[in-house]
Amino acid sequence: MAQSSTKSLQEADSLFNQHQYTQALTIYERLLSQKRLYSPQMLLKMAYIQEGLQQYTHSMHYLQLFYSKHPTRSVLRKMEEVGLQQHLSGYEYTDWNFFKTQFYKYYTQILELLLVGAVIAITLLLRNWTRKQPISIEAKGGFLLYLGFLFYFTNFLSLDQQGIIQNSNVPIMTAPSAGAGLVATVSLGHKVDILGEEDIWYRIEWKNQTAYIRKNNLLLLPQPLGAQ
Repeated sequence: MAQSSTKSLQEADSLFNQHQYTQALTIYERLLSQKRLYSPQMLLKMAYIQEGLQQYTHSMHYLQLFYSKHPTRSVLRKMEEVGLQQHLSGYEYTDWNFFKTQFYKYYTQILELLLVGAVIAITLLLRNWTRKQPISIEAKGGFLLYLGFLFYFTNFLSLDQQGIIQNSNVPIMTAPSAGAGLVATVSLGHKVDILGEEDIWYRIEWKNQTAYIRKNNLLLLPQPLGAQ
């Protein structure tokens, strides 16, 4: 099976190099959807082909998938460039966005270090307690603050889920109901932050306000490795 997939990937790469882009894309998409097989270069090639076909939603999706595994400033800037050219919102480049994705890429490792620190602190406090040595108020307060931060880090510090609008003429509503007020009717390709969900609706942020969109109108984007 692995050998067959490798041959298919090599065939698609050969077609891409021969500028037979749509044929290559068909094979790439099959490998990605059916076998979850891809390489970083394959994702960039898929994004390139879809951009050439003016399928910007799919192009951005593949760039985001690449970025979730390999966060780089150049990919963020590429998405911003395409977004500006096509008048799509949600792709503005900021150093803060880059920092967040880098941070969450190493979220698990950071959490492990924090837990090790907590174990060491508890061990030292227990040692002093068993030896009946006094524990200063500063040490107790610092330990409680550390535990509070660890609790916050574990339960509340998370990277926002995002999605790309994948259909045309999509209504964005003021409430999770077809009878609610209309905020806007938008075209495909815009990227939005997902704040939560209610039944068949996602609660999103649109133009600095909370709004709702049907789930089937959003293509969910992957998060960086390590994000919770």
